Amino acid sequence: MTHRLTLSALLLLTFAGLSLSEDGWKKHVVHEGEHCNTAVAGDFTGDGLPDIISTSGGKSRLFVAPDWKAYVIDETEGHNFIHSEMFDVDRDGDLDYIGARYQPGLVAWFENPKNPTAGVWKFRVADQEINGIHGLLKGDVDGDGEVDLLANSAQPVGAFPNSGVWLKVPKNPRTAKSWERNIFARNDAPGLSHYLGIGDVNGDGRADIAMGAKGGPQDASGMGEWFYWWEASKDSTKPFTRHELPGKHPGATCIQQADVNGDGKVDFIATRGHGLGVIWFENPTWKIHDINPDLEFPHCLQVVDMDDDGDIDAATCAYGSKIAAWFENDGKGNFKTHIVATDQEAYDIRAVDIDLDKDLDLLIAGRGSKNVVWYENPRK
Repeated sequence: MTHRLTLSALLLLTFAGLSLSEDGWKKHVVHEGEHCNTAVAGDFTGDGLPDIISTSGGKSRLFVAPDWKAYVIDETEGHNFIHSEMFDVDRDGDLDYIGARYQPGLVAWFENPKNPTAGVWKFRVADQEINGIHGLLKGDVDGDGEVDLLANSAQPVGAFPNSGVWLKVPKNPRTAKSWERNIFARNDAPGLSHYLGIGDVNGDGRADIAMGAKGGPQDASGMGEWFYWWEASKDSTKPFTRHELPGKHPGATCIQQADVNGDGKVDFIATRGHGLGVIWFENPTWKIHDINPDLEFPHCLQVVDMDDDGDIDAATCAYGSKIAAWFENDGKGNFKTHIVATDQEAYDIRAVDIDLDKDLDLLIAGRGSKNVVWYENPRK
């Protein structure tokens, strides 16, 4: 499918450093010129404004709002983080940064110092035994009210092959050699798994976990191309019970839990990020519905209420189609595609109110586009 910018949009391409998409979203460039896989936004400096941290060109940088001046917080050779998260790891009241390297596997956290712009941040290891980390997600797995960290161990080699884990923050993370590792999927996630989703699927009050696996030529096992969810055990430190969602899904990557059609049951929204299409699975039969069957390589996903109308929408950026889009839900699981941007690639997308105007903007780490950009929501 192709999309063309209107004449009025083309006339605005060079105006004030912004560009206008078909749906009225304004593009703001934070950083460009380097391959970038991941970016997160949050108030790292404590001034009330959302800042951005991304990793590219072998460096992790803090971009301080509102002018996005860059400060290097990590320049260790070989880190090459492709996924990231943020939360207050050491419980001192500010946001810390978490980065994950694919192979050899590494999950590291960086302590936000008293002066976040003064130099590199203190590096500490959370885990370096899982391998093939292609998904990183924060959430409360054990129901204790504290933030945990989920990651996959997608490679079929190493100490935890074809597995999924969740990491519990130690009581004193500044002195701990690593975080407590718990295996929710033990050797039962073959086929090069990707991103994760968390949420109570079956209504038992416990957090279940979902993943997708791309399969394809790089999958020597031939056991990928699936979406699974793992039913939480009563003891969350023990392996969970795997359930397969229907269908064969070449290039399966992203999956997240949400009540899509407003019937009180938790469904799944998913993308085939190394294939075609955005879909949703309807609970309880897991009937498959298309959201957009045409987008090529939608390798990222946000499942949120984009238009603040009380139902769940979704957003992605498809690096094959070079289209960023959000999908408006009518509340019953029927979706309309809205184009946010064309000629934009991504490996990562986040929905966050960057300009603090009370609507959700989209932050994109442009892998092939070699940029970090955010698109301003035109909704008033």
